[in-house]
Parts: sequence; C-alpha cells; structure tokens
Amino acid sequence: MASFNRGTSILRAFSRILPAGKLVFCCVAVSILAAACGRDVAPSSVAVRDDFGNEVVPGVARRIISLNPATTEMLFAIGAGSRVIGRTTWDSYPDSARLVPDMGPGLRPNLEVVIGAKPDLVILYASADNRPAADRLRSLGVATLAVKNDSIGDLGRTLRLLGIVTGDSVRALVVADSVRATLDRVRAATAGRERRTAFWYIWDSPLITIGRGSFMSELLAIAGASNLYDDIATPSANVTLEDVVTRNPHWVVAGPEGTRNLRRDARWRAVPAVRAGRIIMADTALVGKPSVRLGEAAVSLARRLHPGIEL
Repeated sequence: MASFNRGTSILRAFSRILPAGKLVFCCVAVSILAAACGRDVAPSSVAVRDDFGNEVVPGVARRIISLNPATTEMLFAIGAGSRVIGRTTWDSYPDSARLVPDMGPGLRPNLEVVIGAKPDLVILYASADNRPAADRLRSLGVATLAVKNDSIGDLGRTLRLLGIVTGDSVRALVVADSVRATLDRVRAATAGRERRTAFWYIWDSPLITIGRGSFMSELLAIAGASNLYDDIATPSANVTLEDVVTRNPHWVVAGPEGTRNLRRDARWRAVPAVRAGRIIMADTALVGKPSVRLGEAAVSLARRLHPGIEL
C-alpha cells in the first residue's frame, strides 16, 4: 500500500505539470506508477458493491456489453475499447465505438440479443427499469455492473469500478486524475469572475431545463455561471416561458437545434438575453454525458461564457 501511495503521488504530480485534460502523459504515468507499485493495484479485501448492491468481482472481462453511453466512453479511455462487443444506440464517442454492434437504447434491454452475444460482463445504468435485467443476467451466470453516474463526483468511483472489472486499476486512476485536474484548472480560472445566471434550454414542448441535481448544473458552476433553476433539486424540470422571463437570465445555453429554435421562435424575444443575442451554443455531444470529457466540456463552456479567459 505504501508503494501504491508513492506511485499515486508521482502520478498526480505529473498531472499538474503536463497539459491537464489530455491523456498524452498516460503511458509515462502508468509506467512510473507501475514501477513505484511493483505490480498492478491489488483489489481491496473489503467487498466492493455496485449501485444495485451486488458485489463487484475483480477480474479481466474480455467480452463487455456497455449499456450506458458514459461507461462506453470510459472503457475506451482506459484502453478496454477492444473488449466492448455491444453498446447503446446513443453511443457516439469515440468514433471507434460506432463500429461496435448496437444493442438498443440501454434501458430495459433485449436480453435475448444481449445473451446471444455471449458477454462475460454487462454494464447497466442503475435505474429501476434495468434492475430486472440485471437480476436475470446474474441468474444466468453473466456478471453485471450497475452504476448510476449522474454527478461529476460519480466519475472517479465509476472509473475505479471499471478498473476492477477490467484488471487495469492504474489506467483508470490516470484517467480520473486527468479529468479532475482539468476541472480544477477551469474552476480556479473562473473563481474571480462575475457569476451571472444561465438558463439551460433542453427541450421546448414541454419546456425542460436542468436543476441542481444535474451534472450539467455542476458544469455551469465550474465554468463560471449560476444555474437559473438551481433552486430545483432534481436533475431536470418542466418550467414555463413566463417564469424564465420573470427570472431574467443573463445567458441562455442551448444545443445547436435549441439555438435555432430560440432564434426563430418570436416568443423567446420576451427573454432579454435572447433578444440581446446572449445565447451560448453548447456542443451537446461534449456536455451531454458525465464521462471522461467532462474536463473538455468545462473548458468549452468557460470559453463561451467568458471570452478571452486563459485556460
């Protein structure tokens, strides 16, 4: 354990002096950490459980079906992409993930298709909709890992679990530290900036926005803004245009399609930010998943919210 702690300290030192958010230092850091440890990170003797309460069995999964877009990105980031034999319809990053067979939307999966692919591990989003599938798979002898990665704070834990089941805890730690370093850098750069409110336009009919329970609200805070609906505890909520007008956000954040809607729908001119052109067009593919590109997402938002900021 002492040698592992020394290796971790070295790794974190490298993540501070090399360009954070980029994994170019990954191989160097892994080599240094491995040398410091003398071996890979040993699993704890204390049972580790997933978000359905099932014990996570250490191993080296070779045929993985990832039914969670965020965990698919993480698997590729830690070097286990070649083992992924199934993904969801929504998985679009990295490009090589698109070559993996599509197993459907991810929730309430088609177990006949999943089992037919002969996986040795199925990763699920830990929602009530997916619990019956996890129970059925485990009853058939197929290992499962259920994770509910809804917040930025969940990233490190999810990567740790993926490191355990793929047998590469070191690389999982490298990725987690890299993302954390970038988020810390953006947070420090925006700390002295004026924090104005932003309304995040998600959907129009009904009008949906984010509450403070969303990782996207956390991203706004790190990037130097305040979520207009931070008083709502849930990840998302239905609101009214009249209430948005009353709250009067300084910015409106939307994806490309949402930005087009805001500009062509005359009703939105009642919002001063829209009328003044203070619309932040966010890259939805980048900011829409609580995964390994969270650091890049924070950088992208900060640059749009605070033009000229040094990052």
